[in-house]
Amino acid sequence: MVQLEKMPQEFEEARNVLQQIEEAGYEAYFVGGSVRDTLLGKPIHDVDIATSAYPAEIKQIFKRTVDTGIEHGTVMVLTGEHSYEITTFRTESGYQDFRRPDQVTFVRSLKEDLMRRDFTINAFALREDRTIIDVFDGLTDLKQQKIRAVGDPKARFHEDALRMMRGVRFASQLDFVIEPQTLAAIKMNSSLLAKISVERTLVEFQKMMLGTNPNRGLADMVATRLHEYCPGLAGKGAVLQELLAYPLSQLENETQIWALLAWMLQLRGAQINRFLKQWKTSNELIRHVTATVRVLSMLDSTGVDRIILFEAGANNVANAVRVAQILGHDAQGWLDTYQALQIKSSKELAVTGKDLIANQIVTPGPQMGRILNSLKTMVINDQLPNQPEALFTAARKLGKDD
Repeated sequence: MVQLEKMPQEFEEARNVLQQIEEAGYEAYFVGGSVRDTLLGKPIHDVDIATSAYPAEIKQIFKRTVDTGIEHGTVMVLTGEHSYEITTFRTESGYQDFRRPDQVTFVRSLKEDLMRRDFTINAFALREDRTIIDVFDGLTDLKQQKIRAVGDPKARFHEDALRMMRGVRFASQLDFVIEPQTLAAIKMNSSLLAKISVERTLVEFQKMMLGTNPNRGLADMVATRLHEYCPGLAGKGAVLQELLAYPLSQLENETQIWALLAWMLQLRGAQINRFLKQWKTSNELIRHVTATVRVLSMLDSTGVDRIILFEAGANNVANAVRVAQILGHDAQGWLDTYQALQIKSSKELAVTGKDLIANQIVTPGPQMGRILNSLKTMVINDQLPNQPEALFTAARKLGKDD
């Protein structure tokens, strides 16, 4: 019997909940990724509790509850400042969509409940007295830094095909090796990923690319052909293989992930938009990635385009510099040039349209917009100082020439 030396604060705060369930004659445990992360010495996020008590019985024990997913056995218990989702032990069957069970059956057995978990390192249960329940020898896998499916991997992936992406994501996040049988089952069943919503695949892919060792996760993804069932990546194994030559652990955010991928896939402008629309990313991310790749396009030229830097903005210039560094280029000069710009927003131009009208340089209309745009371009390119008198002089000349 293995016992934790010390409970994390999040579990300590919830111990009373487990104790109350046990005092009522039922079993209750902390389960899931939070137990794994505790064993790894990592900070925990969600506190998940599983119990032999049925939902109606939980509602008898606690005064304040909310039915958050009662059809699947989940009741939220409100206690003090905290709320905890408590789920009844259950078995699941009939996964016709390879994602959600057609039937959920409540059971009293912890082992039966743990059998439906994805990987052994996620199938621990922790008692309130700090005792670890390890039915599938996950502690050995944790020690050997191994990802192994609970029971038959094929059955686990047919229950929920997203688990294959979770496998390669954990390989990256934890820097663990997927053991051969599990890896072979992912490869054999990779086509099932097409049954999963793009939004769910997107979350796992981005987490994988921002993990501790994304090269490992991506290598597993390519080796198992999961990429063939991701938007826009079918037939792109060679490009992804080429990507593995770069230090992907230096990626810092989602914009950099997609900018690097778009660059490697030789996507530009509207192509990036179509690609990311397939992945169902946000419009905001699409704008950032497009701007970042536009900055990266300066790798193909000898000079620095100040207008491109201005339009990209500080964050996307920094994103482009990081992606360029990952690709082996020293692009710090882009950031230096951006920071030296006289203006970094159109609002910082020292004159406005109202000023031009007040000084009788222009009248309202298209000409005014053209002149303001020309003044902005000249200031960005250091052809003019951003000072009212200099801008008025230039505006008068532009007005005559227009």
